Amino acid sequence: MPSSQPREPTALATPRLEFTAAEIGALAHLYRGEVYRSTVWRTRLDSSTNWAVVTTGIALSATYASAEASPLPLVLVGLLVTVFLLFEARRYRYFNVWRARARLLETDFYAPMLPREDVAPSAAWTELLANDYLHPNYHISFARAIGRRLRRTYGWIFAIQAIAYYGKLAIHPGPMTALGEVWERAAIGPIPGTLVVLAGVIFHASWAVFAYATYRIELTDRRDRKSLIAMG
Repeated sequence: MPSSQPREPTALATPRLEFTAAEIGALAHLYRGEVYRSTVWRTRLDSSTNWAVVTTGIALSATYASAEASPLPLVLVGLLVTVFLLFEARRYRYFNVWRARARLLETDFYAPMLPREDVAPSAAWTELLANDYLHPNYHISFARAIGRRLRRTYGWIFAIQAIAYYGKLAIHPGPMTALGEVWERAAIGPIPGTLVVLAGVIFHASWAVFAYATYRIELTDRRDRKSLIAMG
């Protein structure tokens, strides 16, 4: 028979202060999965980098094979390396998703366990990770991905290409004795050497400016973050 006394309102469940053993096991498997996916995409990044290095090496071999060899392969390889850079930037955006998730678990789940600190399920990092699974999206733009790969890898490849190209002009078919010889040696068919050299300077300067501009964007984004817990 129901009681005649008024019932007290049921209190809402309070946030749990720690994970259960089953949840910790699930998070451990989740972490392994994210590390595996990030490793797979890291391998894909290395593949496109290897393509860029190999093609640049082939161009160097062809250009320096003899004193009469044309420097044109070094010009064309710059365009090919650019294509590889765009491929790698696209792959990096995927890699960054898995890397960021794994890194978040390392810094906010596993790291606090080592000094035996409490790991609260209701912390901000769990909400961030849950939202990333519910609404998956890239963490950085395509431009920022290009900038990162350019600063870390492809900038060095472009620098070697530029140094090798102007070194070729300086020593072949013989040591350069006057600056004016550069324009004659750089000419490609009907294209004057002045335009070829100018195009090369603009090409490499543009990448340098792009790398610096995206680096400034990265710094601004980090300053604008309201919390250290973030992905990207």
